[in-house]
Amino acid sequence: MYKVLIAEDEDIIRKGLVYFVPWAQMQCSVAAEVRNGVEGIEKIKEIKPDILIVDINMPVLDGLEMIRQTYEKYDYIAIILSGYSNFEYAQKAIRYGAIGYLLKPLEIKELQSAVMRAQKECEVRRAYVSKQFSREELKHFTLLKEEHEKTYCDKIARHMLDYISNHYREKIVMHDVARHLNYSETLLNKKFKKATGLTFIEYLNRYRIQKALNLLQSGNTVQETAWKCGIGDYKYFRTVFKKYVGCNPSEYLAGIS
Repeated sequence: MYKVLIAEDEDIIRKGLVYFVPWAQMQCSVAAEVRNGVEGIEKIKEIKPDILIVDINMPVLDGLEMIRQTYEKYDYIAIILSGYSNFEYAQKAIRYGAIGYLLKPLEIKELQSAVMRAQKECEVRRAYVSKQFSREELKHFTLLKEEHEKTYCDKIARHMLDYISNHYREKIVMHDVARHLNYSETLLNKKFKKATGLTFIEYLNRYRIQKALNLLQSGNTVQETAWKCGIGDYKYFRTVFKKYVGCNPSEYLAGIS
């Protein structure tokens, strides 16, 4: 069963999502429901949901900010709900890894379709991190080979990859890339996702962890690797590393020794 967290401040809509959506038929269970982003962050930490159904406009802390603060650390798939057909909201949602942007009043079939896509993404991630690797497989572990091959066909995406390659040790936000390349963030996000199949942030994280693997194999300590690959904070580095490799850096070092 997939654990679902519903974040919606309107009681009628939230209860409707909890009780009138056929979750069991979709192999899902609603693990928790919250009314604002602050409650949502606490529940994400507590229950570690597989799928997050979240309204953008909530009191105290809105849905996008709730996702922004948690999406890199916790391995959920987000589906956005909104009463407004706002392209800027949709753009930010995609940037934070959301796979669906659904408008209210909500159509159950649209929600079911989005949940099915979220489930497929969950299965891909689960299979990826649960695989047991041999010593040789760990040494040749790669996160980016397929994506690199795809991007040569698109000039703008290639420039974005070059930017990552040159600046991955620094703090990178899409605004900086847009200013550097003189294109809109909207165009860059669209081109990059089409070329790589990943959001810019997802690719950047994978690129940094791929660099981390090379650094660890070259004899760098975990602390040195965290700094050199552009993540910096040791605890956060361990979290991101485990998300993509399936083990923490120390376990990886033990596996290749």
